[in-house]
Amino acid sequence: MVLNNIEKLLEKYENGDTSLKEEQALKNYFSQETVAPHLEVYKPMFAYFSVSKQEQFTKDLPLKTKKVFTYRWIAVAAVAVLVVMVYFKKPAVSTYQEYAYGTYNNPEDAFNEVTKQLAMISNHFNKGVSTVNYLEEVNKGTGTLGYLNEIGNATSIIFKK
Repeated sequence: MVLNNIEKLLEKYENGDTSLKEEQALKNYFSQETVAPHLEVYKPMFAYFSVSKQEQFTKDLPLKTKKVFTYRWIAVAAVAVLVVMVYFKKPAVSTYQEYAYGTYNNPEDAFNEVTKQLAMISNHFNKGVSTVNYLEEVNKGTGTLGYLNEIGNATSIIFKK
């Protein structure tokens, strides 16, 4: 009868329906040396519960909190630095002549230089375009592959009938 009662309590324990008194009865039963052989699997679990109940935390906990440095002051300082920089900033380009590197005084020299540069770009572009002309041969090859599709259609018509 006791074994039947323990099995019912175990079923209630697994469903989470036991009271503290019933759980204590289970702990007492499984703390004995003699336990039914088919309930031996529960013995280590209840032994762990009784051992873990006796454990205590012995470390000291510091109760002082660390001072948290707020980043608001960093943001305020950054804004102040930006305002000072904008206020005292020199103009980037004081005169055009100071930074006018690589310009031509004579318009004909400038025109000749631009013409020379555009001819060089055109030459390199034409080299690139000449290598792309081989794609026309590829297009011809893919065009002949279209005939293979027609042969496939014809054979499918023949074999379907």
